[in-house]
Amino acid sequence: MDMQKEKKNRLKKKGILVLDSNNEKEEIEFELDYLSTLSTKERFALMIEKSRELKTNLEKNGHRRTSAVIKRK
Repeated sequence: MDMQKEKKNRLKKKGILVLDSNNEKEEIEFELDYLSTLSTKERFALMIEKSRELKTNLEKNGHRRTSAVIKRK
């Protein structure tokens, strides 16, 4: 049992949360703790990286195409 707790603590230090069950309160607390350790520059870099990742996924799945102009006669 202590080995599992030790492993969870090591992963938590690396920024990986491991839960036995779904606990939204603990997830939010972990996220806020993690973000509070980052500098403003690191937070903006993370935000920009995630925005690019989202854009890439949207383009890959066909959800970011511009609308076409249809000419009527």
